[in-house]
Amino acid sequence: MKKTILWSFLIGAFSLAQAQNKKAETPITVTTKVETKAQVSNSRVLDPDMSVVTNGEITVKGQKVPYKTTAGTIPVWDEAGKIIASCFYTYYERSDIKDKSTRPLVFSFNGGPGSASVWMHIAYTGPKVLNIDDEGYPVQPYGYKDNPYSILDVADIIFIDPINTGFSRIVNAETPKSTFFGVKADIKYLSEWLNTFVSRANRWASPKYIIGESYGTNRVSGMALELQSNHWMYLNGVVLVSPTDLGIKRDETMGDALRLPYFSAVAWYHKALGAGLQSKDLTDMLPEVEDFTVKELIPALAKGGFLPEADKKAIASKMSKYSGLSEEVLMQNNLRISTNHFWKELLRDRGYTVGRLDSRYLGIDSKDGGEKPEYNAELTSWLHSFTPPINMYLREELNFKTDLKYNMFGPVHPWERDDVNLAENLRLAMAQNPYLHVLTQSGYYDGACDYFNAKFNLWQMDQSGKTKERLSWKGYRSGHMMYLRREDLKQANEDLREFIKNTTPKTGQAAKY
Repeated sequence: MKKTILWSFLIGAFSLAQAQNKKAETPITVTTKVETKAQVSNSRVLDPDMSVVTNGEITVKGQKVPYKTTAGTIPVWDEAGKIIASCFYTYYERSDIKDKSTRPLVFSFNGGPGSASVWMHIAYTGPKVLNIDDEGYPVQPYGYKDNPYSILDVADIIFIDPINTGFSRIVNAETPKSTFFGVKADIKYLSEWLNTFVSRANRWASPKYIIGESYGTNRVSGMALELQSNHWMYLNGVVLVSPTDLGIKRDETMGDALRLPYFSAVAWYHKALGAGLQSKDLTDMLPEVEDFTVKELIPALAKGGFLPEADKKAIASKMSKYSGLSEEVLMQNNLRISTNHFWKELLRDRGYTVGRLDSRYLGIDSKDGGEKPEYNAELTSWLHSFTPPINMYLREELNFKTDLKYNMFGPVHPWERDDVNLAENLRLAMAQNPYLHVLTQSGYYDGACDYFNAKFNLWQMDQSGKTKERLSWKGYRSGHMMYLRREDLKQANEDLREFIKNTTPKTGQAAKY
């Protein structure tokens, strides 16, 4: 899995976001009571330290859950105590529970880098979800509705927008951008910010969890150790949604081989496999492909040009069976197929391309020839599903009034790509903290951060195997944002709910080996 995946996602999505910068109106019944703690300015300059409070109620699993929402900003200070930036956040806390000492608190980040927290905020764990169809496709009028699967019944949640995303901005123009925009810098200032938030919210006693999606998995893996090492804040759980490679090295041969199970899942979804495999359920079919990948494909690719021709043809035959691609195409490319080529090739004979971040989505190109799709079919769908609702929700229902643009994707470049093995940071945090568990959630049809590479992360994170009982993985029948599919929204939240319940220690349970 290449690092360029994340950068191309950001650049492509950012350009599309510019075309979607228009408000839409939809009838929404607002049931929240507004309690303004600080006046929000209708200008393009925000107070770096302010908040607005509203109250709401949702029903989760048949239970009424009243909650208080705080939308606001908290500063980022330099070492001299000078305000240099301001982070916007949305904090949900269940209001009928007074004792917060045993109430779990979840910190939520998305990725990019350069992405706001909007995606998981109004489509996954929060009290509101997008108005989309059951498979995740946009519908009009745009809008949002109550989330009956939110984890707010079992945990409070804060969604944080890193600097230059959402309403978060640099305040002091003289501050070097390298203070915020880089792997290590990002981890450092956000950990410092969380320390401030936890102190202000009086949540030091609470069990704490951190969830990140896509590049956000890099962020939270690093923050788990940073919070322990420099803030003495120990987490109970880290959740990795559609994780990157986390800094675990893959050479070209390994990277090429590990894609095959994803190819097979997508081919199965589009009914491009032979009758024998197509007749099986997805999760019954994939173990066979995974076994072939590890035991036969990796060793074959390792031999390169010295693989005997007969063996090469035999491998091509099996790869064709599992990928839905022709033996001819596989042989022409020396058994190595890039994701771009796959997205273009799989349904070429039907006149379609398949999406990158969610390969259930179909695209149409100006010509069927070529080696890659002209655009990412899923991104055009997602951006016009998300942009109007987040603006409507924050500005109208949460009463956060400002003329400042909410950056779905913000300017964070150049980004310092420090060469850090963040999986090792997470392993070390787990070794030092017996309470700490990790849950990985992957969509089978995600071509950017594919599910089998996520499994590979877990295998390689701790080669001693001493923490494997605290590492778990869950798969879902959708893509990068698996929660857009209603069935997976329900199941993924339930998996989070069980993870939190199972990793919140009982009273008196000691953290020891």
